[in-house]
Order: sequence, then structure tokens, then C-alpha cells
Amino acid sequence: MAAMSERAALAAVLAGHSPRLEAGAAALLRIGFGLIMVTHGLPKLMGASHGSMVDPMAASIKLIDSVLHLPAAPLLGLLVALLEGGGGLMLAAGLLARPVAALMALQMAAISYILGPTWPWIDRGIEYPVLMLLLALFFAVRGGGAWSMDRWLAQRLR
Repeated sequence: MAAMSERAALAAVLAGHSPRLEAGAAALLRIGFGLIMVTHGLPKLMGASHGSMVDPMAASIKLIDSVLHLPAAPLLGLLVALLEGGGGLMLAAGLLARPVAALMALQMAAISYILGPTWPWIDRGIEYPVLMLLLALFFAVRGGGAWSMDRWLAQRLR
């Protein structure tokens, strides 16, 4: 009997399944991703510089207009900034996580498409928007998880 419990314990370790740890890790990943997005949206919304970009909002509008050739580039630039800033806060809280993450996945796919030809894999960091795309897809499919406002609201509505 002791051998079975040791085998079960070993199987559990090998399988790596711990619902509490998984919920906590997913929440930490969601919060970190959301807050990173906020750091990209706030400078655009506040008209502040961001890293080497003196005017990140103008840079976003220029990419939308001259590379994607989309109409209403200033409006789309504002929507991108709101998605990053406000959507990042929502994602960090786990509020409407699936639709916010889906929009962020679309944004990251566009950024990867825009910058892909000019950003080599290692030199300037195309892997960053690709990784953000994968994170956004993960949360678009998974949702906010057990430790999210979405879960709390769902429990309140029942």
C-alpha cells in the first residue's frame, strides 16, 4: 500500500499538476503581462517619451498610416494606446480578460508583421512582440483564470 502512495506521489510530481500553483502562476503571468502593456500605453496617452521614442503616439500613428495604410490613423493610434493602457489594467485585474487579450493578440500580430522584416530575431528584439502575441493568445483562450475579476463576477452572478 505504501508503494502505491509513493508511486502516486511520484506521478503527481512528474505530471506537475497543482491547481493552486497553476492558478497563482497564471494570475502572476496575467498581471505581469497587463502591467507591461500599461507601460506602453501610458506614455502614448500622456504624451511622454518612452525609451528611445520621443513621441510614441506619433510613432504609432506613423506605423498605422505608412506601413499598414489604414484610414483614420490618429483614431486607431488612440485606440491602440487605450487598449495598452486601459486594457492592460483590465487584463491585470482579469476583467473581460478574453476579449481584451484577443484584441492585444491582434495588435501584437500587427506589430510583428510591421516590424518583422526590419527586426532580426536577436538584434533588435522581434521575439518580444512574438512572445506578447503568444501570451495574448493564451489568455484569449484561457480567460482570466481562478484569481480574476471575471471569476469573481461570475460567482456573484450565480
